[in-house]
Amino acid sequence: MLLTSSGGALCYCSVKKLFFLIWRDFSAPGRDSLFAKLEGTGNEGALCLLSHIDVVPAEEAAWTHPSNSGAIREDAIWGRGALDMKGTGALQLQVFRMLHRMKVPLDRDVVLIAVADEEAQNLGIQHVIEKHWEEINCSHAFNEGGIGIKNLLFEGQNVFTISNGEKGVLWLRMTASGNPGHGSTPRPMQATDILHEAIARLKTYEEAFEPPKTFFRLMSLVGKHRGGFQGWLLQHPVLIRGLLKKRILSKPLSRAGTTNTINLTGLEGAIVPNVIPSSASALLDIRVLPGRSTAEMLERIKTHINDPRIDFEILSAKEAAVSPVDDPAFRALASHSALARPDAAVGPVISVGFTDSVFLRQKGVHAYGLAPFMVTDEELMGMHGHNERVSLENVGVGLRILWGAVLELAADPDSRPSKP
Repeated sequence: MLLTSSGGALCYCSVKKLFFLIWRDFSAPGRDSLFAKLEGTGNEGALCLLSHIDVVPAEEAAWTHPSNSGAIREDAIWGRGALDMKGTGALQLQVFRMLHRMKVPLDRDVVLIAVADEEAQNLGIQHVIEKHWEEINCSHAFNEGGIGIKNLLFEGQNVFTISNGEKGVLWLRMTASGNPGHGSTPRPMQATDILHEAIARLKTYEEAFEPPKTFFRLMSLVGKHRGGFQGWLLQHPVLIRGLLKKRILSKPLSRAGTTNTINLTGLEGAIVPNVIPSSASALLDIRVLPGRSTAEMLERIKTHINDPRIDFEILSAKEAAVSPVDDPAFRALASHSALARPDAAVGPVISVGFTDSVFLRQKGVHAYGLAPFMVTDEELMGMHGHNERVSLENVGVGLRILWGAVLELAADPDSRPSKP
């Protein structure tokens, strides 16, 4: 059955408990979101397989293969979105298709959602929740957030991080006001110097080293998997704080995962080189661990800067959100990740980035993030960087992980196929 309309759904299809919709009533022209549902018995709340279709821009000249090509070269699929997050979205679609084709009896509905906007303002998921929540109404969700990283802490030991939460986001415009004038003559109280001083003070901002409990749980699981003295050390938070703090803070990713961060991402206010502007601004991307509000973080920053010539404008403020680790959805992802990659430790992590899961958690959904790929540091840098790609091996292993986790969580226990 096919229905069309000028607003709302472009099409609606029903084929033996399969429902498929393309929502065209998104807030921007040409930005469509996809929704499909496989109906189960309803004994359990629905499982959402959530992804986003949009990607960030690419600096084409720096890529080995065209960024939009999807080229298969060197045993990998190359292209923007391979890791973030069309690769995972493609696996979700394949799992969904297999559930339908194999007629797997389901204890809960399985809902596939691919939203139009995540990278910019998360408008896709917000629009879908506002307009179509009754059609979705999931209790659990698999999304992006965590990923597997080779040799994360120790050579030869890989780690799968499954995100059960995200840091809060506080985007600020920090503006200095001062005396304008001719650029040929430096003078006191000019906005550019005031702003420079404020930025320098931000560099000295420090807090006590208090990582979230999720971090210590991950370290404990890594330690148990590692074994030996180093493994024993990682199972004791006091020793981690005392002996490993310097090492943790020396690496950008582990520092971001264990502290509140303030990052200068842009400058504004220049007119022409020979004019001193009356105001100059810095853009700040601040990420806040669970347990502290964005409002509290802003007050701490204002107190640290302590300059009446500086004003702060909130561009965006979203609070940290966390789902419980003691949950069947988390356990399903963790167990099948460990089964597929015995060389890897598996544990929870608070994602340093911000995902659509935050908005699902506001609806009471238990959401967990995993791109089921094991990547090197260099491959991870391709996410929002150059030469983003995912290996063909990762695609195969990732499909097994996601298939197993969805079956464990959603299929009738007496009717589960074993392999994709």
